[in-house]
Amino acid sequence: MNQLVPLPSPGLALPALIAAADERARLRFLEFFAVTIRNPHTRRAYARAASEFLAWCEARGVASIAGVQPLHVAAWIEALGREVSAPTVKQQLAAVRHLFDWLVTGQVVPVNPAASVRGPAHSVRRGKTPVLDPKEARALLDAIDVGTPAGLRDRALIGLMVYSFARIGAALAMRVEDVFMQNRRLWVRLHEKGGKRHEMPCHHNLEHYLAEYLDGCDLRARAKGPLFRTIARGTKRLSDTPLPQANAFAMVRRRAAAAEIGTAIGNHSFRATGITAYLKNGGTLETAATMANHSSTRTTQLYDRRPDDVTLDEVERVLI
Repeated sequence: MNQLVPLPSPGLALPALIAAADERARLRFLEFFAVTIRNPHTRRAYARAASEFLAWCEARGVASIAGVQPLHVAAWIEALGREVSAPTVKQQLAAVRHLFDWLVTGQVVPVNPAASVRGPAHSVRRGKTPVLDPKEARALLDAIDVGTPAGLRDRALIGLMVYSFARIGAALAMRVEDVFMQNRRLWVRLHEKGGKRHEMPCHHNLEHYLAEYLDGCDLRARAKGPLFRTIARGTKRLSDTPLPQANAFAMVRRRAAAAEIGTAIGNHSFRATGITAYLKNGGTLETAATMANHSSTRTTQLYDRRPDDVTLDEVERVLI
């Protein structure tokens, strides 16, 4: 039942309910992902959610896309909530809701069956991203052997995320020319989500890491090329290929293990580590939000782990 019809583009497939519809419906479905969503991560997540929902409907006897009803959406959400977290359920419901909005305006279906369906209640006051203590972050950076191009690259990438609060996606999208001099200081230019350009002066440690990386790997003359690159097979030198996010994650885990850090950190941990360290040293939440390119300080607060210190102190009062 969960039949997928291949598309000319590799890796893409139409859900069977869409493939069985007319050409206008098929085109409108594809346009939703190609036209309305610019972020590739969001596009993949929404495409996965839409395909899984439509396959779920087909498996339960829904004959056409027009036959999808609010009860189907509600039952799917109920079943989904027993398998994944509330934020994941809300994201997948949003994907289906936005897709059907697009199909309604394209006159493929008369109404949006997901419009009236409520997702699970969910309130976030503290982020889940693992965070390093400043001493651990310092130990991790110092443990990296910078006698190789890989070491210079890894220290520069981790330092960039710690000191500029950069998202991993923005860091890996940088070109060499996005590290530049201004007012006698080194600056970085980050291309954030939604096409936003964000420029930040470098902390003196980051300035040192980036300068040694650029000079040690002869990157300054390749201004249009990617800043962070893979290591060419068999050469131990940088290639011309941008470093994928999955490779950066594997590198972070490998470097953490080498530094004997037990916390299961990921790429995003350094953003939270940098923000928390900045606030602990007297920085303001408003400035941290500006540095992190957050539109609201409420988002920045999710990265603030200062309350963890209070919690640990209080736990130690339990003397038995």
